[in-house]
Amino acid sequence: MATATSAPPDGPTRFPPPGGEVDLSPPSRDQVAAFRPAILGIRGGTTAISVALASPFFANQEWDVVAWCAVVVAYNVFRIVRPVRFVDDLNSIVRVLLEVGFHVVAVVATGYWESPFVFALITAVMVAGFARGFGFALRVSITSAMAVSLPFLVRPSADLSDLRTATQWTVELILVALIAGYARRVTGEADRQHSLALDRLGRLADANLLLYSLHRVAQTLPASLDLEEALDTTISRLKDLFDYDAAAVLMLDETDQTWVVARWDGVRPAPAYGLEELPAPVREAVEVRHPVNVTELLIDGPGLWVEMSSGLYAALPARDSTVGLVALEHRERDHFRLRDQELLDGFVEPAALAIDNARWFARLRTVGADEERTRIARDLHDRIGQSLAYLAFELDRIVKADAKGSPVTKQLGQLRNDVRGVVGEVRDTLYDLRTDVTDSQDVGAILQGFLDRVRTRSDLEVKLVTSSTGRLPLLQERELWRIAQEAITNVERHARATKVTVTWRCDGRHALLLVVDDGIGFPDGRAGRLDSYGILGMRERAASIGASLDVSGVSGVGTTVRCEITTV
Repeated sequence: MATATSAPPDGPTRFPPPGGEVDLSPPSRDQVAAFRPAILGIRGGTTAISVALASPFFANQEWDVVAWCAVVVAYNVFRIVRPVRFVDDLNSIVRVLLEVGFHVVAVVATGYWESPFVFALITAVMVAGFARGFGFALRVSITSAMAVSLPFLVRPSADLSDLRTATQWTVELILVALIAGYARRVTGEADRQHSLALDRLGRLADANLLLYSLHRVAQTLPASLDLEEALDTTISRLKDLFDYDAAAVLMLDETDQTWVVARWDGVRPAPAYGLEELPAPVREAVEVRHPVNVTELLIDGPGLWVEMSSGLYAALPARDSTVGLVALEHRERDHFRLRDQELLDGFVEPAALAIDNARWFARLRTVGADEERTRIARDLHDRIGQSLAYLAFELDRIVKADAKGSPVTKQLGQLRNDVRGVVGEVRDTLYDLRTDVTDSQDVGAILQGFLDRVRTRSDLEVKLVTSSTGRLPLLQERELWRIAQEAITNVERHARATKVTVTWRCDGRHALLLVVDDGIGFPDGRAGRLDSYGILGMRERAASIGASLDVSGVSGVGTTVRCEITTV
């Protein structure tokens, strides 16, 4: 018989976790655990680079370098097999410092900044940043750079080129330290939130397994604002929490009131159901808005899967509406217990919230920080991700060539230049992310600095025309600057232009932004795909401040981006 039982008024029943009690006390966390795959990959890569750079010394029988190479490789292989574990105590700090000091000694002993083991030193500084953050990594990088640079520069043969080399490597070490420290800050905040959640869970441990499981649901499900990822996480958490033979998450299509199977696990159900086509216990779950446990489907009527014998169903309620359904079924009769019903009752609220938030975010992508995070991710992918992928490919090719006995010195020199180029891209990206309109710096001044950097790093002929006699509200100017940045970046990366002219006029009431290039334009005079990411982002920014945006282009002639706003 179908039942719809809510949790007892005196609270949930205590259930022991599988395999024993759950320890809810915060464990001693490995501070670098989240970065271990990246560390292992980079450590393996830099070790390979070190061996490749040291290979000429093998041929010249420079046995001191050969010996150091053996020691450095042995240490890094050991650390790949037995990674560094950092739990924020004195012993861990000493281990990290000893690793950095070891690589400093290896570099100093084998040619200072011309040593083949410089990249291994960079890896050690990166680990220090992951372990302790900005301040520690910055001190370590500066100290390491000084320890290598000072004896390097006081040599009788030192000249101006040596100073440039030392400066360049010092800057690169500091950049690596800052990037690693920033990554540690992000994960540190996540760890802090996780620890707080675990602490709250510990104070409410009278519902041991139930509350622990629901905590994990609440922790993981709302983590994404992408609908596909939220659905994937929902079905994944169902798999972790429940024993079933078939499961499905259904979403309500509001256009025709159809229930569409968005995700399923086990046996595949029908792709969609009309309201009247839903099995009776599933419709009951929608009506009563709490879990329905059917002990005998063959008696009470079929479920979503005809071969199943028992079922557990619940609506996904969010903001006074139902956004979806969860269906769990099993071949065994009377399979689902009160524990499962209570667990599902606690599960559906955060699951529904995560799915509903993702749906709304898809409609409101222009809202503040969330849209800005999307832009930053896009910038990092476009400017750095592809370069890193290329470096990885080249490194793999060089390693294979070296294994075959082919000379790789020239290729390594080119790879080193490419790495420096990536470092420059990182530097530019960080600068652009920090740059914004302020009370003391208007759009014209920001554009001037940005175009100067574009002129330096590309072959574009850049011209800026400004006429500014007043200021708009700060929010509007910031959005106009980001529109200009996106438009100019598109010219630089995609337009294949030789010249770009940027015009900015503002009198305090009316502002005009004009970006004109002589690139490839768009076919048939169309402004590309209207849903293309860059154009869509500019349109959303313009709409958010009440500005008009027009993007037009002629094939082989160029593209014009025109944005205007008039304040009341």
